[in-house]
Amino acid sequence: MKKYSLLFLLFVTATTAGFSQSKKEVLLTIDGNPVYSNEFKRVYKKNLELVQDESQKDIDSYLQLFIDYKLKIAEAKAQGLDTEKTYVTEFSQYRDQLSRNYIFEEKVTEGLAKEAYERSLEEIKASHILIRTDYESVPQDTLAAYNKIKSIRERALKGEDFTELAKANSEEPGAKESGGNLGYFSVFTMVYPFETAAYNTKKGEISEIVRTRFGYHIIKVEDRRKKEPKISVSHIMISDNESTRTFDPKERINEIAAMLKQGESFESLAKQYSDDKNSAVKGGKLNAFSKGDLRSTEFENAAYALKNAGDLSKPVKTDFGWHIIRLDEKLPAQTYEQEREMLEKRVADGDRSKIVTNAVNKQIKEKYGFKKGQSYLPYFDTYLTDEVLKRRWTMDSIPDSENKVLFTIGDKKSDYRDFAKYIAGRQRFNKPYKMKETLLVDMYDEFETQQLKEYFKERLEVENEDYAAILNEYRDGLLIFDVMNKNIWQKAKTDSLGLEKFFQNNKNNYQWKQRVEAEIISSNSNDFAKQAKEMFSNGKTGEEVKAALNTGEKVNVILTQGTFEAGQREIPENLNMKKGVSDIYKNNDSYIVVNVKHVLPAGAKSLEDVKGKALSDYQNELEKNWMESLHNKYVVEVNKKSLKKIKKELK
Repeated sequence: MKKYSLLFLLFVTATTAGFSQSKKEVLLTIDGNPVYSNEFKRVYKKNLELVQDESQKDIDSYLQLFIDYKLKIAEAKAQGLDTEKTYVTEFSQYRDQLSRNYIFEEKVTEGLAKEAYERSLEEIKASHILIRTDYESVPQDTLAAYNKIKSIRERALKGEDFTELAKANSEEPGAKESGGNLGYFSVFTMVYPFETAAYNTKKGEISEIVRTRFGYHIIKVEDRRKKEPKISVSHIMISDNESTRTFDPKERINEIAAMLKQGESFESLAKQYSDDKNSAVKGGKLNAFSKGDLRSTEFENAAYALKNAGDLSKPVKTDFGWHIIRLDEKLPAQTYEQEREMLEKRVADGDRSKIVTNAVNKQIKEKYGFKKGQSYLPYFDTYLTDEVLKRRWTMDSIPDSENKVLFTIGDKKSDYRDFAKYIAGRQRFNKPYKMKETLLVDMYDEFETQQLKEYFKERLEVENEDYAAILNEYRDGLLIFDVMNKNIWQKAKTDSLGLEKFFQNNKNNYQWKQRVEAEIISSNSNDFAKQAKEMFSNGKTGEEVKAALNTGEKVNVILTQGTFEAGQREIPENLNMKKGVSDIYKNNDSYIVVNVKHVLPAGAKSLEDVKGKALSDYQNELEKNWMESLHNKYVVEVNKKSLKKIKKELK
């Protein structure tokens, strides 16, 4: 990893210890702008164990990295990158995320997360009947929908067949065919009010009427069962997306399946043949998962169909290729603590978030004080034209005499003009509305929430030093990324002439090792490897060897053909690179014999052969020259007295 890239990562990810804003001692200045000792000490202590280069653990050496880092930030600001829209947006998003750790929502979120965990232990099979109405329906339409669902529920409670009632009455698309059947579902699958009603209804019973954004529902719970636990599996994968394949992936996976039936080691075959490199080195072992965790339903279904540890699937086709799956273990249910982080994220991001938002708003109001001002509805119902329903309303100025205070939070007032600006900017992102009043109610709730949280975050950066330090580090980290991207990474990618020149000047760094064009036979039996060697020696081709030694459904050898460089995975590590038939080599429990047809000498690679590596090296060269220019551009002065004091403290 590049030195400066490492520094960027370290500074972005560093956590902070508290430091006193009142005891700021200047360590250095960049063009007269101060950088304080506390910041250097904090990041040095936090990053010390992560630095691999021993020289960088020396304070003087580390100070040079720190100065380089600060020079990049100074240059980013000089180039105006801190005012770019993408930067402002990304920083704002991080600030929102970070402030959640301080914004009173922890207890509310925790309660909802615990509720979700308890529900996640169970799956519910249910059917429902929906009568559509939305939150903008006029009262008479809403009442008609409610009375209709109420009548249907009464008929169901009297014993009428729920499925037939759904087919005849439900306004859910496809209800005539499905009869309202939803199958099995668990937590986070349905909208929260619907989920709650289902989980609060006993097996065989019909729920109370529940309203969601879709309309009114009644739910019949047909079954409740314990959710299947996570499972641990291993797999061997043969990709069918490799354009350079010299064999048929389906044929290869069937060969491996036959070898497994013959008693060959699953782990050894995975290491030797699996194209999933991450799991291959672990004998095919995958991380534990539940249904719905993976991006392949076919894989999950095949894995969950296995009953006992050690059971093997037949070859399974997915979007990634062909697999053979082995069940290793059915795991016990996860504890709440193990699932907590994921659950809290789902709560914060899903439709439960409104419950959290209401609780947070209440807490902020209580902490800083909140006072309502003038009502917004009478004025804005007239002030807004119907164009706002088409999301193309243009804001008119509001005279001073009409501009009233909507509310006050702490020492900050929000008035009609602020609300009007919010509507004008937000309208194009709105969902479609039919009624102006409904739009105004929703927009006001959003606006009040935004203002409350914004005030909280502004005060938080003043009141909480740890938060301010973390936020500042992220702010600088984003600038480092943007300035590097603009001045180094993108420049290198688009400067094809510069890259070509760099490559020509450094050709000696890009050389092929010796290569062989060869046929490779591998087997878990030394006897078959000996037979293959003898057949190669007698002039047989790899295909002929394979056809002769693999009889019927029994796979004794596997053939791989192509051009291979010294050190490449497919050929033995200590292969004698000469034309002819090799000795037999042992590798990962397999016996390998190589029929070398041609030996290709070491030599220069073309730019196309090494474009990725050459581009990375060119970026390093550009960065080195760029850093020299920054040191010439900016005046850096180190306070020797402060540095001496730091050395004494840190030693």
